[in-house]
Amino acid sequence: MDNTDNTVMLYSSQSHVVVNTLESDGVCFSKKKYVVKKYEESAPIFIAAYDWFVMEAKKYVSKPEGAEYPYWAFKDLYNVEQSEDSKLLEMNVPVDEVIFFDMYDWNKILRLQYIGETEEDEAQFRQMLAHRGIRKESDIILTNFYPDLKRQVQNSWKRLFNHHENIKQGNTKGIGSVQAGLWQLKKEWIV
Repeated sequence: MDNTDNTVMLYSSQSHVVVNTLESDGVCFSKKKYVVKKYEESAPIFIAAYDWFVMEAKKYVSKPEGAEYPYWAFKDLYNVEQSEDSKLLEMNVPVDEVIFFDMYDWNKILRLQYIGETEEDEAQFRQMLAHRGIRKESDIILTNFYPDLKRQVQNSWKRLFNHHENIKQGNTKGIGSVQAGLWQLKKEWIV
Protein backbone atom coordinates (compact mmCIF):
# COMPACT_ATOMS: atom_id res chain seq x y z
CA MET A 1 0.00 0.00 0.00
CA ASP A 2 1.14 3.51 -0.68
CA ASN A 3 0.64 5.08 2.73
CA THR A 4 1.39 8.59 1.50
CA ASP A 5 -1.88 8.94 -0.39
CA ASN A 6 -3.80 5.92 0.98
CA THR A 7 -3.96 4.13 -2.36
CA VAL A 8 -2.90 0.74 -3.64
CA MET A 9 -1.57 -0.25 -7.06
CA LEU A 10 -3.79 -2.96 -8.56
CA TYR A 11 -3.82 -4.75 -11.91
CA SER A 12 -6.87 -5.97 -13.79
CA SER A 13 -7.50 -7.38 -17.25
CA GLN A 14 -10.68 -5.98 -18.80
CA SER A 15 -12.50 -6.29 -22.11
CA HIS A 16 -12.32 -3.53 -24.67
CA VAL A 17 -16.02 -2.82 -23.98
CA VAL A 18 -15.16 -2.01 -20.34
CA VAL A 19 -12.15 0.10 -21.37
CA ASN A 20 -14.24 2.02 -23.93
CA THR A 21 -16.97 2.61 -21.32
CA LEU A 22 -14.35 3.96 -18.93
CA GLU A 23 -13.06 6.29 -21.62
CA SER A 24 -16.49 7.63 -22.52
CA ASP A 25 -18.30 7.60 -19.12
CA GLY A 26 -15.42 7.81 -16.64
CA VAL A 27 -16.84 4.89 -14.60
CA CYS A 28 -17.98 1.33 -15.29
CA PHE A 29 -20.09 -1.16 -13.32
CA SER A 30 -20.21 -4.94 -13.69
CA LYS A 31 -23.62 -6.55 -14.22
CA LYS A 32 -24.90 -10.04 -13.50
CA LYS A 33 -25.95 -10.52 -17.13
CA TYR A 34 -22.31 -10.14 -18.23
CA VAL A 35 -21.23 -12.95 -15.90
CA VAL A 36 -24.03 -15.20 -17.18
CA LYS A 37 -23.02 -14.47 -20.78
CA LYS A 38 -19.30 -15.03 -20.10
CA TYR A 39 -19.61 -18.34 -18.25
CA GLU A 40 -22.62 -19.81 -20.10
CA GLU A 41 -23.26 -23.38 -18.86
CA SER A 42 -20.96 -22.86 -15.86
CA ALA A 43 -22.84 -19.69 -14.87
CA PRO A 44 -24.82 -21.27 -11.97
CA ILE A 45 -21.58 -21.98 -10.10
CA PHE A 46 -20.30 -18.44 -10.61
CA ILE A 47 -23.70 -16.90 -9.79
CA ALA A 48 -23.84 -18.84 -6.48
CA ALA A 49 -20.37 -17.59 -5.53
CA TYR A 50 -20.81 -14.03 -6.81
CA ASP A 51 -24.24 -13.58 -5.19
CA TRP A 52 -22.78 -14.65 -1.86
CA PHE A 53 -19.79 -12.31 -2.34
CA VAL A 54 -22.07 -9.33 -3.05
CA MET A 55 -24.12 -9.95 0.11
CA GLU A 56 -21.04 -10.12 2.32
CA ALA A 57 -18.61 -7.69 0.65
CA LYS A 58 -20.95 -4.71 0.89
CA LYS A 59 -20.48 -4.98 4.67
CA TYR A 60 -16.83 -3.97 4.14
CA VAL A 61 -17.11 -1.46 1.30
CA SER A 62 -20.42 0.18 0.36
CA LYS A 63 -21.80 -0.90 -2.98
CA PRO A 64 -22.59 2.14 -5.12
CA GLU A 65 -25.81 2.46 -7.07
CA GLY A 66 -25.38 0.81 -10.45
CA ALA A 67 -23.01 -1.90 -9.25
CA GLU A 68 -24.29 -5.47 -9.30
CA TYR A 69 -21.11 -7.54 -9.27
CA PRO A 70 -17.47 -6.73 -8.53
CA TYR A 71 -14.54 -6.40 -10.84
CA TRP A 72 -11.46 -8.43 -9.88
CA ALA A 73 -8.00 -6.96 -9.50
CA PHE A 74 -4.69 -8.19 -8.13
CA LYS A 75 -1.81 -6.77 -6.13
CA ASP A 76 0.71 -8.75 -8.19
CA LEU A 77 0.80 -8.53 -11.97
CA TYR A 78 1.67 -12.22 -12.36
CA ASN A 79 -1.82 -13.20 -11.06
CA VAL A 80 -3.63 -11.38 -13.86
CA GLU A 81 -4.96 -13.61 -16.64
CA GLN A 82 -4.82 -11.76 -19.92
CA SER A 83 -6.40 -12.67 -23.23
CA GLU A 84 -6.02 -11.24 -26.72
CA ASP A 85 -9.35 -9.42 -26.49
CA SER A 86 -8.54 -7.68 -23.20
CA LYS A 87 -6.43 -4.81 -21.97
CA LEU A 88 -4.32 -4.70 -18.83
CA LEU A 89 -5.31 -1.86 -16.50
CA GLU A 90 -2.78 -0.57 -14.02
CA MET A 91 -4.73 1.34 -11.38
CA ASN A 92 -3.96 3.43 -8.33
CA VAL A 93 -7.09 2.79 -6.19
CA PRO A 94 -8.07 4.36 -2.84
CA VAL A 95 -7.80 1.59 -0.23
CA ASP A 96 -11.23 2.50 1.15
CA GLU A 97 -12.78 1.39 -2.15
CA VAL A 98 -11.10 -2.04 -2.16
CA ILE A 99 -12.30 -5.33 -0.69
CA PHE A 100 -9.15 -7.36 0.02
CA PHE A 101 -8.89 -11.14 0.37
CA ASP A 102 -6.68 -14.14 -0.29
CA MET A 103 -7.04 -15.36 -3.87
CA TYR A 104 -6.69 -18.99 -2.77
CA ASP A 105 -9.67 -18.68 -0.41
CA TRP A 106 -11.73 -17.12 -3.21
CA ASN A 107 -10.84 -20.07 -5.45
CA LYS A 108 -12.29 -22.39 -2.79
CA ILE A 109 -15.53 -20.43 -2.95
CA LEU A 110 -15.54 -20.65 -6.75
CA ARG A 111 -15.24 -24.41 -6.32
CA LEU A 112 -18.13 -24.14 -3.79
CA GLN A 113 -15.92 -25.61 -1.08
CA TYR A 114 -15.66 -25.20 2.66
CA ILE A 115 -13.03 -22.73 3.95
CA GLY A 116 -11.62 -24.11 7.18
CA GLU A 117 -9.95 -22.26 10.00
CA THR A 118 -6.98 -24.53 9.35
CA GLU A 119 -5.98 -27.18 6.82
CA GLU A 120 -6.82 -29.79 9.47
CA ASP A 121 -10.33 -28.34 9.78
CA GLU A 122 -10.80 -28.62 6.01
CA ALA A 123 -9.55 -32.22 6.02
CA GLN A 124 -11.98 -33.12 8.81
CA PHE A 125 -14.84 -31.55 6.86
CA ARG A 126 -13.96 -33.56 3.71
CA GLN A 127 -13.70 -36.69 5.83
CA MET A 128 -17.17 -36.04 7.26
CA LEU A 129 -18.56 -35.64 3.73
CA ALA A 130 -16.99 -38.93 2.65
CA HIS A 131 -18.47 -40.63 5.71
CA ARG A 132 -21.91 -39.32 4.69
CA GLY A 133 -21.42 -40.49 1.09
CA ILE A 134 -21.17 -37.00 -0.43
CA ARG A 135 -18.66 -37.22 -3.26
CA LYS A 136 -19.03 -33.76 -4.84
CA GLU A 137 -18.68 -30.93 -2.35
CA SER A 138 -20.34 -28.54 -4.83
CA ASP A 139 -23.59 -30.55 -4.57
CA ILE A 140 -24.04 -29.08 -1.10
CA ILE A 141 -24.52 -25.62 -2.63
CA LEU A 142 -26.05 -26.52 -6.00
CA THR A 143 -28.78 -28.84 -4.69
CA ASN A 144 -31.37 -28.56 -1.93
CA PHE A 145 -30.53 -31.91 -0.31
CA TYR A 146 -28.15 -30.64 2.38
CA PRO A 147 -29.56 -27.45 3.97
CA ASP A 148 -27.52 -27.74 7.20
CA LEU A 149 -24.28 -28.41 5.34
CA LYS A 150 -25.06 -25.63 2.87
CA ARG A 151 -25.38 -23.18 5.75
CA GLN A 152 -22.12 -24.49 7.27
CA VAL A 153 -20.23 -24.10 3.98
CA GLN A 154 -21.61 -20.61 3.31
CA ASN A 155 -20.82 -19.55 6.89
CA SER A 156 -17.25 -20.77 6.37
CA TRP A 157 -16.95 -18.49 3.35
CA LYS A 158 -17.07 -15.48 5.68
CA ARG A 159 -13.45 -16.38 6.45
CA LEU A 160 -12.66 -14.94 3.01
CA PHE A 161 -12.61 -11.51 4.65
CA ASN A 162 -10.54 -12.48 7.72
CA HIS A 163 -7.50 -10.73 6.25
CA HIS A 164 -9.24 -7.64 4.80
CA GLU A 165 -8.13 -5.15 7.46
CA ASN A 166 -4.57 -6.52 7.67
CA ILE A 167 -4.12 -6.35 3.91
CA LYS A 168 -5.61 -2.85 3.89
CA GLN A 169 -2.88 -1.83 6.35
CA GLY A 170 -0.19 -3.45 4.18
CA ASN A 171 0.25 -6.64 6.22
CA THR A 172 0.09 -9.67 3.93
CA LYS A 173 1.56 -12.22 6.34
CA GLY A 174 -0.13 -15.59 5.89
CA ILE A 175 -1.73 -14.56 2.58
CA GLY A 176 -1.13 -16.75 -0.46
CA SER A 177 -1.81 -13.97 -2.94
CA VAL A 178 -3.74 -10.71 -2.58
CA GLN A 179 -6.87 -10.35 -4.69
CA ALA A 180 -9.22 -7.38 -4.64
CA GLY A 181 -12.88 -6.78 -5.39
CA LEU A 182 -13.89 -3.39 -6.78
CA TRP A 183 -17.53 -2.33 -7.08
CA GLN A 184 -16.60 -0.03 -9.93
CA LEU A 185 -13.74 0.99 -12.14
CA LYS A 186 -12.93 4.68 -12.54
CA LYS A 187 -11.01 6.33 -15.33
CA GLU A 188 -9.20 8.53 -12.78
CA TRP A 189 -7.63 5.43 -11.21
CA ILE A 190 -5.85 4.34 -14.39
CA VAL A 191 -2.14 5.07 -14.40
